[in-house]
Amino acid sequence: MPVVRFFCFIVILLPSKKDLVVYFVIDNMRITIFFLLVALLIPAQASAFEVAGWVPWWQDTMGTKSAKNNIRDLDIIYPFAYEVESGGGIVDKADLEDDKWQDLFDRAEDKDVLIIPSVAWFNGADIHEVLSNKTKRSAHIDEIVDMVKEGGYDGVNIDYESKLSKTIDYYSIFLEELKDELGKKKLTCTVEPRTPPEYLYRDIPATIEYANDYKEIAKHCDWVEIMAYDQQRAAHYFNEAGKGYPYIPVADAKWVETVVELALKDIPAEKIMLGVPTYGRQWTLTVAPEWYKSYKSVSSINQPDADELADDYDVEPGRNQAGELSYSFFPEDSPYKIIDILPTPKGTPVGMESAAKALFFATATGMEVPVNIVWYSDAKAIDEKIDLIEKYDLKGVALFKIDGEEDKKIWRLF
Repeated sequence: MPVVRFFCFIVILLPSKKDLVVYFVIDNMRITIFFLLVALLIPAQASAFEVAGWVPWWQDTMGTKSAKNNIRDLDIIYPFAYEVESGGGIVDKADLEDDKWQDLFDRAEDKDVLIIPSVAWFNGADIHEVLSNKTKRSAHIDEIVDMVKEGGYDGVNIDYESKLSKTIDYYSIFLEELKDELGKKKLTCTVEPRTPPEYLYRDIPATIEYANDYKEIAKHCDWVEIMAYDQQRAAHYFNEAGKGYPYIPVADAKWVETVVELALKDIPAEKIMLGVPTYGRQWTLTVAPEWYKSYKSVSSINQPDADELADDYDVEPGRNQAGELSYSFFPEDSPYKIIDILPTPKGTPVGMESAAKALFFATATGMEVPVNIVWYSDAKAIDEKIDLIEKYDLKGVALFKIDGEEDKKIWRLF
């Protein structure tokens, strides 16, 4: 308004034939101010689904910074911080009292973003020992509840992996008892993806034993995060479908859809948070005559490192049949790097030039040739999973992980 008053004062002093011009400016200024106020007062349209993400303890400086910078796009933060020791005791590996975490929590509370730390456990034998013993199970539950209360958290995310099939009922009991003790606090449960048997096996076993009772988990947990990633070579059907090219996906959208459809038989759509990856992996691929034979893990890799490596080897990543990015190369110390001088076979997908040349050479010579493959998930790959969230009306998306090295374009999706 001070600007408008200034022009009003000038109007009085200016010759009358300029008055119309000035009034026109004032009117336009008022219109501009009006629309500016409207833009400020009307909030941006929120996503139709919820957005969550795990912030890992091993990269917490960059992770907390990224989560803070993108807090407006988040509904839930999972500090991936607590792990369980063999006896059932919980350890804070992140030091959540540190300023960087507390600053993130303050920002989250200001924006009404839920703070729900994960408790992770990866030893199946130890999990069974504690959960199958009522005394130990109760003590373990008490420790979790105390942690939630002392931290002032909105709930807890349980991520117990590699469980034994014989633990299935004890795990359900554990969740039921934990939910009762948590009261109004949220209980969320992370589960491994379950591939339909017809896609998983060549010959379906008569009996398939699971470690998670989806129906019981859905009953006791406020919502469920399905880790629909680390597919790799697990699904026979999709391996066959990808035959003829290197195929080692983090999460093929076609596979993810089968995981979702199977989960929906036991878990309501409004309780499913679809876990999506923001990372990738590097592999050594053994190329044999006529086929891409086997894959050996080299390391996990995030997008900045994947892009830098592609630049180092002057290779362009290509969109593969899984909807993710990938490329191949011969390492500098590889005696087979000379193969790169061969012409690229016709029809070779972008990024797979070195792998295709290795296949040509292996088939011609009868030798086995190693070549490296980088395969990773970017914003476009994640967008395909968001299409599934909208198609099946799921609760939302859970990013694994927010560590400052995720594709920055993912934040435009929400």
